[in-house]
Amino acid sequence: MRKIFIWRWVFFLVGMMVLSLGITMTIKGQRLGIGPWDVLHVGLYENFGLSIGTWGIITGFIIIVTTAAVLKQWPQLGTWLNMLLIGIFIDVFNWLLPDIHTLVGQTIIFVFGVLVMAYGVGIYVSPNVGAGPRDSLMLILVEKLGISVKIVRTGIEVIVAVLGWLLGGPVGIGTVVIALLIGQIVHYALPQCRRLLLKIVGEEDEDVLLRK
Repeated sequence: MRKIFIWRWVFFLVGMMVLSLGITMTIKGQRLGIGPWDVLHVGLYENFGLSIGTWGIITGFIIIVTTAAVLKQWPQLGTWLNMLLIGIFIDVFNWLLPDIHTLVGQTIIFVFGVLVMAYGVGIYVSPNVGAGPRDSLMLILVEKLGISVKIVRTGIEVIVAVLGWLLGGPVGIGTVVIALLIGQIVHYALPQCRRLLLKIVGEEDEDVLLRK
């Protein structure tokens, strides 16, 4: 059990690093546009300073507090770590990765960034340690409104993208690509990552990943 516990957290932490790397890669290719939430974070950064990662942490904290109040339930540790570490990792990678000025270069890093993001989600979600703040908000709205995940997720991302655009965040074809394709890629990435985790811990039953 200890081996399973350790590897679940390893996957969770590595997944957040990979996801943050993918997000930063798309930001470096922002001439094409970036993901809806990142449009908001960049818009806030351009208007009020701080950093893109810091705004990710702030918006994540607001969402966590709001969802906790609605559910009257304290979030899992993984949810808090997701809020904090992804913001930190984004700032670190944003500092490490060079700025790209050509359209070809930005297109290449953007495309690879989308793939990296999707597999980052697959890696960090596979051990079932805790959903991110934005995923928790989506699930609450699905439950409260009684409508599909697809409609709720799309609605949230449209609202967030519009707010970010009004603040000057980069909206473009890439924003649409991320909104439409990430879920499709995660659909394949998540089971692959889950099978890899089970293989590493020497288990076949996915129920071991559902234990808190």
